[in-house]
Amino acid sequence: MAEKEEKIELEGEVVEAFRSGMFRIALDNGHETLGYTAGKMRRYRIKVFPGDRIKVELSPYDLTRGRIVYRHR
Repeated sequence: MAEKEEKIELEGEVVEAFRSGMFRIALDNGHETLGYTAGKMRRYRIKVFPGDRIKVELSPYDLTRGRIVYRHR
């Protein structure tokens, strides 16, 4: 059986928050992506605001969208 594709984990900073629960993220490598909060972050009501440092998972197929999986303290 084929293995699942590995996610790319990068760190960045939230630049802008949109009304639909999406965020514009400036990655440390200089790129920008759109991201949304992962299900566990919604479940435990972890808030994300502009200026927060975060960890993002990106799919190798679409590097323009990602999933916010961790907010640094």
